[in-house]
Amino acid sequence: MRADNPDYPSPAERSERLLARQNLKMARSAHAYVRGNTLQFYEWLRGRDSAGVPAGPRVWICGDCHLGNLGPVASADGEVEIEIRDLDQTVIGNPAHDIIRLALSLATAARGSDLPGVTVAHMLEHMIEGYRRALSRPRSGIKHIARPEAVRVVMRRAMARTWKHLAEERLEDVQPTIPLGDRYWPLDRKEREAIRQLFQDPAVRRLVTSLKSRKDGAKVEVLDAAYWMKGCSSLGRLRYAVLLGVGKASKPDDFCLIDIKEAVAAAAPRARGARIPRDHAVRVVTGAKHLAPYLGERMMSARFRDRPVVLRELLPQDLKLAIDQLTVDEAVQSAQYLAAVIGTAHGRQMDAATRARWRRSLERGHTGRLDAPSWLWSCVVKLIMNHESGYLEHCHRYALTLTKSRQ
Repeated sequence: MRADNPDYPSPAERSERLLARQNLKMARSAHAYVRGNTLQFYEWLRGRDSAGVPAGPRVWICGDCHLGNLGPVASADGEVEIEIRDLDQTVIGNPAHDIIRLALSLATAARGSDLPGVTVAHMLEHMIEGYRRALSRPRSGIKHIARPEAVRVVMRRAMARTWKHLAEERLEDVQPTIPLGDRYWPLDRKEREAIRQLFQDPAVRRLVTSLKSRKDGAKVEVLDAAYWMKGCSSLGRLRYAVLLGVGKASKPDDFCLIDIKEAVAAAAPRARGARIPRDHAVRVVTGAKHLAPYLGERMMSARFRDRPVVLRELLPQDLKLAIDQLTVDEAVQSAQYLAAVIGTAHGRQMDAATRARWRRSLERGHTGRLDAPSWLWSCVVKLIMNHESGYLEHCHRYALTLTKSRQ
């Protein structure tokens, strides 16, 4: 289908369509607003209300550590583990920022499940406990912490998935085409040619054939490609889905779906004096290798039409950890387990002495009773108030926009 079809936006018109979609997503719930508003989180952190946040050791952090950015991730060898799934905001920074961001996400999820405030207090308490336990044993990671039922369910689902499941979910069919519609938009001639040239690069081809089930040097053919309307955070960025055939020229042995995503400047503040790659795609891949090894080994940086982009193959086992409704027990157990995932990612970058000092810093303000450290509780309370007012203002502006569009 031609890119100039009136049913689809041209490349110049995509940002306007994406902005409308972003505003709709963020108006659906306070939890969605928190997920899609990383900038507001870091604007608050730069203010005086964030005084008292402990200064942790300089390590690679996720930078946008909310519930939707955690979930099962497959390695190139077929192993599956819960890892960070999105590293767009990764920088060398303060690990406390990841803890606070996750705590805010969990607290808003609990409020969305109509859980009482005392449950949030228990969640934050168990968050710190899970993080500290993983920090003390980063080599064993989260293996010594029991998985909550919500995590066990998504892991069982991930382990049972095949290419057919991914194709039906992403492509709506197992046939080797990308269906144009609400999610996928046609490319113009320049975009198609740029994608063709990108997949002639030997380094890109090696990424495609890196899975253990594929042979080095196998033929890689671009079967289809489209602009991908995906996620609030992708507003205004280049984002493409590319369907490849791998293997025989007449009939590929294998299909794979590649995500091409433009890398832009991170909102997360970097540690003063930290040496971070200036190329944003290289930064994202470097952070991924430190924080999410399974995902990092399947990613690479490249240039696409003179912009930095990150390429990764989407595997059937890669799933978002969706927790829509929580019971009290699930909320507390999930908080401990997911904080342990982050503690493992941070802890593997520290030596034993650094981990010990950081653990002591985390205990500051901890009374030993059933409450979270005072610095974490204070941050979450203030952030919920800040984001609640921001969410209501966003909904008000969105309602006004809808009213004007109907007139």
